[in-house]
Amino acid sequence: MDYNTKREKLIMPEYGRGVQQMVEHCKTIADRNERMRCAQSIISTMSMMAEQTADKEDFYKKLWNHLAAMAHYELDIDYPVEIERMDDEEAKPDAIPYPQHRIKQRNYGNIVESFTEHLATMEENPQRDELVRLVANHMKRDLANWSTDSMSDEKVADDMARYTDGKIQLDPVRTPLITDGELLSTRISTSVKKKKRK
Repeated sequence: MDYNTKREKLIMPEYGRGVQQMVEHCKTIADRNERMRCAQSIISTMSMMAEQTADKEDFYKKLWNHLAAMAHYELDIDYPVEIERMDDEEAKPDAIPYPQHRIKQRNYGNIVESFTEHLATMEENPQRDELVRLVANHMKRDLANWSTDSMSDEKVADDMARYTDGKIQLDPVRTPLITDGELLSTRISTSVKKKKRK
């Protein structure tokens, strides 16, 4: 997907690139039941990132509406709430505080924990392979942000296996990850943009 298109206006950057990629992956899952399970995992991740309101029903209705907006209203699932189309301004969620519950590894975070749990329950198929690739690349980006000395493909594979209790054995040769050069150039580009904004 081209993230520079006009449709990007509906994407909610507050949830992060990783969640957006999971939404795009979810849209490609052929099996309707598996697609719904993936959507529920995304909602679970979003709920950990967002501040819960007193009205739990309203809170989850908002999350499902945000999911629909991030999918550009193209995610074919049985939504548990009525989806209301939002304009660009309405699609911006409230500020998201950092979650207070304990994270296993600080260099990763809730997105990785939630989706590795989901991966551990999936049957081996091309959809799972693609989700493994997306999550693994997200993990490598997290490691790069934490320390360039620890962003090896082997570490990602080891951590993926540990997070999934050995169910996912990532082969960096069979599933090549984003290269170190691409990661470093992205970090430099981001740093330059931040300096320009100042």
